[in-house]
Amino acid sequence: MQIKEFYRHMDDYVGKEVTIQGWIKQSRISKNVGFLIVNDGSFFKPVQVVASSDMDNYREVAHIPNGSSIEVQGKLVATPQAKQAFEIQASSIRLLDACSLDYPLQNKRQSFEFLRDHPSLRSRTNTFMAVFRLRSELAYAIHDFFHKEGFTYVHTPIITASDAEGAGEMFQTTTLDLDHIPKTEEGEVDYGEDFFGREVNLTVSGQLEVEPFIMSHRNVYTFGPTFRAEKSNTTRHAAEFWMIEPELAFADNAMTMDNAEAMVKSVINHVMEALPEEMDFFNQWIDKGLIDRLNQVRHSSFARMTYTEAIEILEKANDRFDYKVKWGSDIQTEHERYLTEEVVHGPLFVTDYPKEIKSFYMKQNDDGKTVACFDMLVPGIGELIGGSERETDPDKLTALMNEKGMGTEGYEWYINLRRFGGCVHGGYGLGFERLVMYLSGMGNIRDVLPYPRTVGSL
Repeated sequence: MQIKEFYRHMDDYVGKEVTIQGWIKQSRISKNVGFLIVNDGSFFKPVQVVASSDMDNYREVAHIPNGSSIEVQGKLVATPQAKQAFEIQASSIRLLDACSLDYPLQNKRQSFEFLRDHPSLRSRTNTFMAVFRLRSELAYAIHDFFHKEGFTYVHTPIITASDAEGAGEMFQTTTLDLDHIPKTEEGEVDYGEDFFGREVNLTVSGQLEVEPFIMSHRNVYTFGPTFRAEKSNTTRHAAEFWMIEPELAFADNAMTMDNAEAMVKSVINHVMEALPEEMDFFNQWIDKGLIDRLNQVRHSSFARMTYTEAIEILEKANDRFDYKVKWGSDIQTEHERYLTEEVVHGPLFVTDYPKEIKSFYMKQNDDGKTVACFDMLVPGIGELIGGSERETDPDKLTALMNEKGMGTEGYEWYINLRRFGGCVHGGYGLGFERLVMYLSGMGNIRDVLPYPRTVGSL
């Protein structure tokens, strides 16, 4: 039996004999009675097991270390006057595997920094049990939303020759012997000897590879790992993270924003309903305003303003910012939070940024200065999603790629999509870890990844 069943259907089990297997999280033992806090991994909350000195092996039970796995048989008893709704009065407790006494997670509060040094153990703590269950439930909610909306899930490659962001911050992958690198007659690396016969890297985004599928499957999305060699040792950057990237056929920028808004509201609704215990924990111990902010977002109509309008508002408040803004500069987190928290008092789409500070694939507006794009900003963190209508004119796309210094070599297939029956289409990207951070209140991306990979740290 699983502890989750007891919490969800307690009346079905009260007064009955039950059996559980799990791990001791805490114990309080006296001469005549012992209390073991046991979790089996099926539910956020543990169950209290009461052991009596009448048990034949009570002395052995009294010395079982925290972290050990046990099997418990006993009666489930309602305890309405206690903190917990029920407990198991054990008739037998059997040790399955004892935990070594040098177990790092002792019965005290551990810092996040300490727990990062023990990534294989930290999911046993309350915080990380909640974080990684949220991560799992969010992944399900995302797939469920797109499935119900008629999207097709496309698995895009991890190894690729394209740079979807045009920034060049990529991890190169090779099978060449780095101690004896083959060279051409000109002294350059001879990639003809490499596995793929050319220079390749880990993907920074699945967007370019998923876009062709809109012309066969209409609305599609990819959801998978991406890799960026940004040497940014901040709380928001990791070298390996996951991205959700939908593409919508016959959709302009406004329609794409509608979908992004619906998706965010849908996943918030799902986790609030599916994980009430975890969300209450986050609200109490991690971010006390979390649930209020999430309720505000899921019950709001998202405001919309252009980048030019946003800059006009921000320039009037420049004295309060560390980074002063003017037209043409990028909007920083402090500006995003000001707009959402003090101007519109809720979630906001900022649209039509200058083309110089946005990616090459975004549709150029008629003014020749801006592109049809958007950033979704939410109270508490700022930017959550970035997206755009995609450029459908092959000549404009080529010109902007050259203008940004990318060139078009290797991207001919992408440009030709505009020539082979293209259509108006849009899409967006959402960093999965940023979404987990937003919905949990966790402040560091290292604490929402099971095994974080960051600059200088594997």
